Amino acid sequence: METLYLKDCQIKEFEANVLDVTDDRFVVLDRTAFYPNSGGQPHDTGKLVCDGKEYPVIFVDKFDGKIGHEVSEAGLKAGDKVKGNIDWDRRSLFMKYHTAAHILSAIIHNETGAKISGNQIAENKTRVDFNLEDFDRELIGSYEVKVNEIIDRNIDLVIDILPRDEALKIPSVVKLKDAFPPEIEEIRVIRIPDVDDQACGGTHVSNTAEIPHIEIFKAENKGKNNRRIYFRFS
Repeated sequence: METLYLKDCQIKEFEANVLDVTDDRFVVLDRTAFYPNSGGQPHDTGKLVCDGKEYPVIFVDKFDGKIGHEVSEAGLKAGDKVKGNIDWDRRSLFMKYHTAAHILSAIIHNETGAKISGNQIAENKTRVDFNLEDFDRELIGSYEVKVNEIIDRNIDLVIDILPRDEALKIPSVVKLKDAFPPEIEEIRVIRIPDVDDQACGGTHVSNTAEIPHIEIFKAENKGKNNRRIYFRFS
């Protein structure tokens, strides 16, 4: 399967062939721009269109290493040619949150040395988890200011798909060395020049100017060395 969003996050429509359909609901294509549930970013929705009939895509995930598209209408079969359409309002919102999370994570790491342990994107908020012993709440306001300053710099993002050995020379990527099985020969790196280089399989904006300013509205202690910050768009 050709995964179109890995090289170009801006694809809204695409054409594909149906390879397999299970239970009249789960459709596997030879190429797709639909993003599956992964890495804290929710799945895309949208539709597949075949011979003028629409098949709403209500869920997307990976099954046995393949991206499966759950449709709410039966009728597609192997060999059909379809046009895929992404629900762009939903995807665009998640891209903005995802890139903002990378910026915030980079600032937290640079300011505190904390390792980022995860993030979860939603339609009305996003959280970033990180490992830190001392939680200085007075600094949180400064993180928000710095994220918004970077957003206002109108920085073009760069997607690099690098050979494993080259990617693991990047300091922020080498920390994740154990996360990449030996069979992974290429690593996708999202670059926000002079801000962050991060291995990531998710979708992102093309330029930071597309992101609204953020507001950090909640901070929590989630246990020993486990901290969480929530933000939303202001």
